Amino acid sequence: MANLKFPDGFWWGAATSATQSEGTVAGDGKGDNIWDYASRHYNNRFFDGVTTQETSRFYTDHVADIDRMKALGLNSLRTSISWSRLIPDASGTVNPLAVQFYRDVFQRMRDAGIAPFVNLFHFDLPMYLQTEGGWENKATIDAYARYAKTCFELFGDLVDHWFTFNEPMIPAEAGYLHDRHYPFVVEFKRAAQVLHNIVVAHCRGIEAFRASGLTSQIGIIMDVIPVYPRSQNPADLKAAHMADLFYTKSLNEAILKGHYPSELNEVLTQYGQRPEAVSAEELALIAATKIDLLGINYYRPRRVKARESLPNPEGVFAPEWFFEPYEMPGRQMNTSRGIEIYPEALYDIAKMIDRDYPGIPWFVSENGIGIQDEARFIRDGMVQDDYRIDFLKAHLACLHRAISEGSHCLGYHMWTFVDCWSWMNAYKNRYGFYRLDLATGEKTLKKSGVWFKQLIQANGFELTQTE
Repeated sequence: MANLKFPDGFWWGAATSATQSEGTVAGDGKGDNIWDYASRHYNNRFFDGVTTQETSRFYTDHVADIDRMKALGLNSLRTSISWSRLIPDASGTVNPLAVQFYRDVFQRMRDAGIAPFVNLFHFDLPMYLQTEGGWENKATIDAYARYAKTCFELFGDLVDHWFTFNEPMIPAEAGYLHDRHYPFVVEFKRAAQVLHNIVVAHCRGIEAFRASGLTSQIGIIMDVIPVYPRSQNPADLKAAHMADLFYTKSLNEAILKGHYPSELNEVLTQYGQRPEAVSAEELALIAATKIDLLGINYYRPRRVKARESLPNPEGVFAPEWFFEPYEMPGRQMNTSRGIEIYPEALYDIAKMIDRDYPGIPWFVSENGIGIQDEARFIRDGMVQDDYRIDFLKAHLACLHRAISEGSHCLGYHMWTFVDCWSWMNAYKNRYGFYRLDLATGEKTLKKSGVWFKQLIQANGFELTQTE
């Protein structure tokens, strides 16, 4: 039996986002974002056709939900501001009902001892910007900088931890290359331009924050998928290197080191895939921009091997031209999502940060397990989600090991507090400490929530040798 204690002041919390939790009600003044639009107009792509209309009802339930957070003992929670709720149309006029809502949320959280960690952008671009070209249009960068400045002015007195973007790779990769998110474009060069423009917008957001005079912190939330080669064969190692270059270092080095990897520039030049609208001034801004805090989202590893066939030279250029997925025999799977469960990667991520980006304070900003048909595990009115407790123990044990070896990890936020609407999957998989009854809106604590409360109270947990 090992008693795993975490550092004093460790951030124990959860994470969510505006679009996935708030919902809408008549007269709230909210404008459409791309998810509102897509879930209606491409409804067949969304599991059971569930739209963003209700999601987890945080807009109407936030008072009771914050009481629920307090009852669990959370000392922090990451959420986001809905850009299209705050600034509903192209006029730039601020929605007073949104200001009232967010100020009430952040004040109630503070009063409950829950630090609000506030993200400015979680995939939810306003439709009035998307119709003008979205993140391909440089004007969106300017609009984002104005939006960020507005948020700092309106809520800066209530928020101590700000984040510019959640998973900035996703709007580019999922929306402009791999046909997973609206606008369902499949073209690498456009995806690369979108990613670059988001990086510049991040820098402009940091610039606006520094100019605001706020003494709080600002950072970014990154999605990290550690890459593991099938073997130590040089071809497999090269495949892993290329996967890491495209999906991790392309973004990490721009944000954390101030420049794009030279090797990536060489590859994109060789294949004629470099984005064209990249200025010297933008590269200088990227080089000069520093963050205060890094959030790391982790769900799964990426296992790759050398390709066994040549890519179609007439096909769509993609990172997968240089590697292909490898399914490791004996891997532990979450069959609901079809992804591998590999807790040891949290340790590897911590070591990667120590090695490649030393001195940057960080925390686990998302980690969680989504399970389909969780209602089958209800006993005596409570979801008996022992699998989620086991998931938490395994991942936290690996994180604790890294911290004990000196990793500067400041906290752990589970995804998520209440079962939430999850993009194309809608409510297919459930992630929360609280179960949401879609028909009634009732929210009931799961067994994992009871365990997480005990974890927070003890600032650690006991791990047996068999776990």
